[in-house]
Parts: sequence; structure tokens; C-alpha cells
Amino acid sequence: MSKNNSSIVESILFATGKTIKYKEIMSFINIKEEELKEIISSIKEKYNKDDSGIHVLDNNSKLQFVTNPDNGKVMQEYFADEITGELSRPSLETLTIISYRQPISKEELEQIRGVNCSLILRNLLIRGFVESKSSQGGLLINYSTTTDFLRHLGIDSVKDLPDYEKLNSDDNLQSVINNTDEE
Repeated sequence: MSKNNSSIVESILFATGKTIKYKEIMSFINIKEEELKEIISSIKEKYNKDDSGIHVLDNNSKLQFVTNPDNGKVMQEYFADEITGELSRPSLETLTIISYRQPISKEELEQIRGVNCSLILRNLLIRGFVESKSSQGGLLINYSTTTDFLRHLGIDSVKDLPDYEKLNSDDNLQSVINNTDEE
């Protein structure tokens, strides 16, 4: 078992923030199932302890980092506050960009905003205003608004947003995104 491969698997689990299939990981880092199982065992030994806030969920040849089940009640209370509170200005900005540019990757979103958007995206996902969809073998995640978001705004389509056609096809913004992709 390569120590580097173990680190890579941990990073993939952390970065995706969702369930990922064994075969996706094996294909991406080019290892066999036996080596992946050794890596998973090592990661579980490292994290799946009573005093760890992170555990590895391993079910039906799928993996995901999750919170310690013993902390469930506290996590539920924490997220209840986030779901019922007002949207912050950064959350509104992020939601606006997603609405006009969807589907959009986290990297494109961060290029436009100029800051890390991980926590904001997590909060918007929890509230049900955005959804994520995987592409490129599950390693790239794109974000789009949900029907719950449209219902919350009282509109039938994102095309009903002010100046949607103009802002959705803004050539200057697209050139910024394209330049980032080329770097």
C-alpha cells in the first residue's frame, strides 16, 4: 500500500463531500481493489474512533467522509440554526451567480467571487436552494438551483430573473471563466 495513495484517497473523500464508488477511486488513481481495501482499512483505523469527529462510511463498495454518529444531535441543532436564519450577503451573491450561470463548478464560482465558496455552497445545499451533479467520472461537481429555490422566489424559471438573458450570456464573464480554464 502506497502512503501517497492513502493520502490521495483521503483527499478525494474530503474534496468530493459525497459518496464515491470504489471503482471511481480505483480508476482515477490506477490501483486494484485489494490495495484500495487496505487503504480503506487504514483510513478507518485512523478516523473511526469515539474521539474523532470524522468517520469513514463504507457501504456497498461506496465511501464517504461523515460526521461521528455520536455527534448527531449536536449536528442537527447546529444545522437547524443555519437553515432557519437569513441568508448572508456572500450566500446571496453566490446564489445569484449560480442562478445566472448554472451549471457552474466550484472553481468557476470561486474565480468569479474571488474567494473560497466551500462553506457557502454547503449551506445552500443544506437549505435545498442548490443541488450538485457530478461529471467527469464523479470528480467535478457542478451546481445548479433547485425547484425549492424557484418556489422560494415565487418564479417558475430562472429565466424569469431580472435581465436573465443578458447576464446569462455575458461575454466578459465568459472570457474570465475561459481564461481561468486555460491556466
